Amino acid sequence: MKHRVIDSPVGPLTLVVDDAGVLCALYTDGQKYFPDAARLGERDDTVAPDAVAQLGEYFAGKRSEFDVEVAPRGTDFQKAVWAALQQIPAGGTLTYGDLARELGRPGASRAVGAATGRNPISIIVPCHRLVGASGAMTGYAGGVDRKRWLLDHERGTVRRGSPDARARARSSGG
Repeated sequence: MKHRVIDSPVGPLTLVVDDAGVLCALYTDGQKYFPDAARLGERDDTVAPDAVAQLGEYFAGKRSEFDVEVAPRGTDFQKAVWAALQQIPAGGTLTYGDLARELGRPGASRAVGAATGRNPISIIVPCHRLVGASGAMTGYAGGVDRKRWLLDHERGTVRRGSPDARARARSSGG
């Protein structure tokens, strides 16, 4: 395993590749379930060049889909959820229940939520496109402000500033 850290409008991103150089994780700064440093492998700022280039295009508004090879690690059910997430169009949303029904497991919306929360490849595997039954922004391991920013970005309606800067401004009274 090797990793690199890049800057982005949603804060630092940590990309992790396996021994074959395939992207197996992409974490946002402070993300829930962020692994300890030993599990990231050594830092190498040359790994995952395709993912870095495509993320740059995505944040520049020039890409809405990714074609990076990924190898997320998880259970068969988690992998099925993560594959289904990649079918949701940029800027679109589904509810956890909708996705459970699409997977043929209509009573599994909580299991879909749990699998989504464990998604190791955020943004590229777009777990931010799942919303609560009412359409509310709920349950994003990278934080609801990031989730909202990513959806607004995909819809072309991003408010000024990054989600991290807005959160800091609110907490400081700004």
